Amino acid sequence: MPAFAYRARNAASELVEGVLDGTNPGAVVDVLRGMGLTPVEVKETRGKTGKSAKASSLNVTLFKQKVSHIDLLLFSRQMHTLLKSGVPIMRALAGLQDAAINPEMKRIIGEVRESLEGGRELSQAMARHPRVFSPFYLSMVRVGEATGLLDEIFLRLFEHLEFERFMREQVKSALRYPMFVMLAMAVAIVVVNLFVIPAFAKVFAGFGAELPLMTRVLLEFSDFMVANWPIMLLGVVAAVFAFRAWVGTAKGRYSWDRFSLKIPIAGKILHKAALSRFSRSFSLGIRSGVPVMQALSNSAQTVDNNYVARCIEGMRENVERGESLLRASISSGIFTPVVLQMVAVGEESGAVDDMMNEIGDMYRQEVEYELKTLGQQIEPILIVLLGALVLILALGIFLPMWDLGRVALRR
Repeated sequence: MPAFAYRARNAASELVEGVLDGTNPGAVVDVLRGMGLTPVEVKETRGKTGKSAKASSLNVTLFKQKVSHIDLLLFSRQMHTLLKSGVPIMRALAGLQDAAINPEMKRIIGEVRESLEGGRELSQAMARHPRVFSPFYLSMVRVGEATGLLDEIFLRLFEHLEFERFMREQVKSALRYPMFVMLAMAVAIVVVNLFVIPAFAKVFAGFGAELPLMTRVLLEFSDFMVANWPIMLLGVVAAVFAFRAWVGTAKGRYSWDRFSLKIPIAGKILHKAALSRFSRSFSLGIRSGVPVMQALSNSAQTVDNNYVARCIEGMRENVERGESLLRASISSGIFTPVVLQMVAVGEESGAVDDMMNEIGDMYRQEVEYELKTLGQQIEPILIVLLGALVLILALGIFLPMWDLGRVALRR
């Protein structure tokens, strides 16, 4: 997700500068307004910084342990428990700082404490660490500060983070089996062409007869792999690095995320998982008192798919122009008719938060079902692929032997 440098003014007309992650400048503006800041300038950072910034970035990347999703999840749960027990927030942060195992998390909690001692609000202190606390997280904390229900907000954040962790694990499970099978088949093809077929080639060379077409094709392909395997290996490595670099760009990431939703079998699981995360986070934001516009922008950053995120940003723009949530959802083109009917009922009854929560749970159950039946869906495809591979090898290797056997019998 791209980063945007911003300049804004607070309630005291003081100039505030910083960097926030967002899908586009409009999403960053919404986050800044939610923080009580008036945006002056928002522009995407291009990564052209001075030597000190580069050294600092290199140091963070290589030598500092990153704050994981589990660290943030435990932090949210522990903050809820301590605040609900009546522990003052400064003492709660001090205790969590001492108990933190991750050195980076310990450092960040310490900096948040220092900001609070300097007179900042908790949300403002957390906003100084955008790589740890997302705009959605900050919006929720800001709502908790305004309503005096920080303990309840941290509990909701914990439940949301736990749900996100579960969905990510589900998506990984959906992709693990197909990737393993494809890798195993690729390794089998390489082994057969580099070791098995060359051994048969020596036998066929002594026949002194014309070989079948399939056998000649296999031998030619095997000879090509044996002669050029270093170049092919370098080509594969270069392709992997080129793909990672392409996906690292905003345009490449968007294109890949859009394509991934069209992958047979796995694509629909990724789509439903992304919509489940959006529905749950949007429901949580609305239920906690976050304005609809800001809730849409924040929820767009929780889906882990740039294509779906851009569609949700389109929904926000349509709602901003005065359209209803239902019409904006229809225009996005990412929801099924059943879900659109549920959105319509939620708008008519004034219970959009409850209905979006139901939609999130429905998608979650569908993802779980798809994963349970994933093996049954992939098995026929694997049988066909393996059967075709065995057929090609059988025709290419054993046909010459059968021809030799027939010749020997005639003699």
